Amino acid sequence: MADKIEDWRPFLERWSQEWADTQESDVPADERDVADEEALRARWLGFPGAPEERIADLEERLGHRLPPSYRTFLAVTDGWRHAGGFVWLLAGTGQVRRHQDEAGLSEYFPFETEDLTPEDELLAGMWDRALQLDVESDMVYVLLDPGDVDDEGEWAAYSYASWRASPPERYPSFRAWMEDMYREFHSLQVDRSRRAGTEFVNATTQALDDSVDAARQHALAGRFEQAATALAEAGSHGRPRAGALRDQIRRLLGETYLVSFQELVTDPRYAAEVVPVLAAENVRMNREDRTLTARLGTLSDAERAAVEEAVRQVWAGTYRYTPEGPFGDAVDQAREQARWGETDAAWRTLRAALPRWQPLGPDHLAPVGLCADHLLGPVITAERGRELLATPRAGHSGDTRAPTPDLDPPGLAWLTEVHPGNLLGSYRFLLVEGVEPADLPGRVGAGESAALEEPAMVWESRMRPRGGQGGAPWADEAIASVGRAGQGWSFALQASPVASFDERWFVSPGVAASRGTRVVTVWSEPFDGQRRGAFHLSVAENGEETYAFTVQRDATDSRGTVPDALDPHGLFPADEPRDQRLGERRALEALAAEFGVRLPRFALTQGRLHTLRTHSWRRPPGPGEGYVTVSVVGRP
Repeated sequence: MADKIEDWRPFLERWSQEWADTQESDVPADERDVADEEALRARWLGFPGAPEERIADLEERLGHRLPPSYRTFLAVTDGWRHAGGFVWLLAGTGQVRRHQDEAGLSEYFPFETEDLTPEDELLAGMWDRALQLDVESDMVYVLLDPGDVDDEGEWAAYSYASWRASPPERYPSFRAWMEDMYREFHSLQVDRSRRAGTEFVNATTQALDDSVDAARQHALAGRFEQAATALAEAGSHGRPRAGALRDQIRRLLGETYLVSFQELVTDPRYAAEVVPVLAAENVRMNREDRTLTARLGTLSDAERAAVEEAVRQVWAGTYRYTPEGPFGDAVDQAREQARWGETDAAWRTLRAALPRWQPLGPDHLAPVGLCADHLLGPVITAERGRELLATPRAGHSGDTRAPTPDLDPPGLAWLTEVHPGNLLGSYRFLLVEGVEPADLPGRVGAGESAALEEPAMVWESRMRPRGGQGGAPWADEAIASVGRAGQGWSFALQASPVASFDERWFVSPGVAASRGTRVVTVWSEPFDGQRRGAFHLSVAENGEETYAFTVQRDATDSRGTVPDALDPHGLFPADEPRDQRLGERRALEALAAEFGVRLPRFALTQGRLHTLRTHSWRRPPGPGEGYVTVSVVGRP
């Protein structure tokens, strides 16, 4: 607790000396305020300290004993000039007064009037009971709240300025507020010096810059929490490099709010890596930032063109992060794994290669460019970003944390665990044995020119043109995500099919796709009050269906010799309600055990996979049968 004179005086003297140095170097004598001239001559922003009896008189007038840090502050200096950039005079014993909320601010803060939290209730009452310390300011209130007291007797301090367009900022004590104003003084002086073409240098700035250099070494050795703390402190003083370095840590931890990478954006060594990361966040938030590439003016024409092309690729969904060296080779391998849904394997590949990663320059901490990669970006979850940061890199040594667990569960049963409303609440898929995902278009793709589309999230793939386009009007062609389904198997899955399962019209694309191999077909739609629901499983081999079964609310049908492990009567007992997913789960568990297959949950729910248009899941009308097509058009 800072309640002693020896805690305050060195801090205030250092602040005063640094302020005086800036006045002497940056402000012409004929432009200085008279009060500033007095402070400059004394090299002291304060006043003589208040004697004990004057502080006691103030406490008697207010009816409160003052909090320790403010009481001791007054004993050192009875008031203060230039507390930060916007409070020009801070009250001494003769100027402290009750705020009494003459402006009616309690009507606006807190915003909510119902279900107030304890913090909200404190703020609501603060305006009437607080002491006001600001005497001259740029419309900034500085308040001490006697109703918000901690175990050491410190009162919470609040700072509020309407022009900041934000709620009052709370500090645990007056000392904490003063320390923040000292940081503000530093930060503003850095900006002024930069604009004036000068440099703000003193013992404090030198110590902070040294801490930035040390923080980078800690970060590269995997001690990123220690680095982040030091960088936050240096950044709050406006030190160059600190914010850009800290932003790399924040981005990999998933703390994307206000990440800008600062001066790295205009540095040719780093721009090609960090600008696509900013663009990827804009894509995720569906916002267009026209100022992003406008800030590249300091780059050469060739460098600018390369960065602009990378941003275009990010928006087009084709951007590839391409670092050089051994780590770049690992990135290529990991991308190929993620491309087919093997995201856990992709992360393991990246993790193993992290020690060989090399920075692009002295302000580079980690391969943040991964976050912009269309395929690998989703793989870098916040927890994996934490593991990345904790891994020593670039020739540094340090402790390595235990690996994060894989994110994909085994088997297929996880499909029954998705929350209501998820696109995977209903699904249909094909499992093809002995065929690579890249070869699926030739097996299950619609049309002679069937090909894989660019990787997309499941919800994005649903936005692409679907059934009937390019085929017969009656066709039910699926836009399916494809990937690997375990050792020796590939899959093509459509989430939330538009069509409902109807045995009369259903035909599995897997039958034609099974030439020379086996194909498993599954179609599941929920048993609810609007549809009968269905769970269909069939297996085809060498162009012929070998067995199949379909379970609906009120019927169970099967064809061929169904293995005992897949007997629908055992998986879906007649006395069990079919609006539950118990039978579906048992069926998926049995299917996974029977064929040794799995589906990648992470890739299907959060990642990106290639898609293709499959053959129709509906047979053509036969003799004497017809069909109706319905089109919905808007009015002009």
